[in-house]
Amino acid sequence: MGGKTLTRADLAESVVQKIGLPRNESQELVELVIKVLSESLAEGEPVKLSSFGSFNIRQKGERVGRNPKTGQEVPITPRRVLVFRPSNIMKERINAGLGRRRAAE
Repeated sequence: MGGKTLTRADLAESVVQKIGLPRNESQELVELVIKVLSESLAEGEPVKLSSFGSFNIRQKGERVGRNPKTGQEVPITPRRVLVFRPSNIMKERINAGLGRRRAAE
């Protein structure tokens, strides 16, 4: 693996290079997209990005967990969690990349 994390700055730089927008407008565009995605998910709306995948909010109920150190039972409160499900196209891209990497080794 490359070990590099893709950041907002990396996304903005890609917009600059591929579309040619000025750097500050590219950063604003990336921030706006992330803001819209975040707000939609916070309101409980699913977000689907064609050829990439879908983000959903799943409600988890209260349950009993266990402290691994002490073994003591602890109640885990109900909460909402973010779930990502990649599209079939994304899965194919990931697996195709895995095959190329193995062939190079």
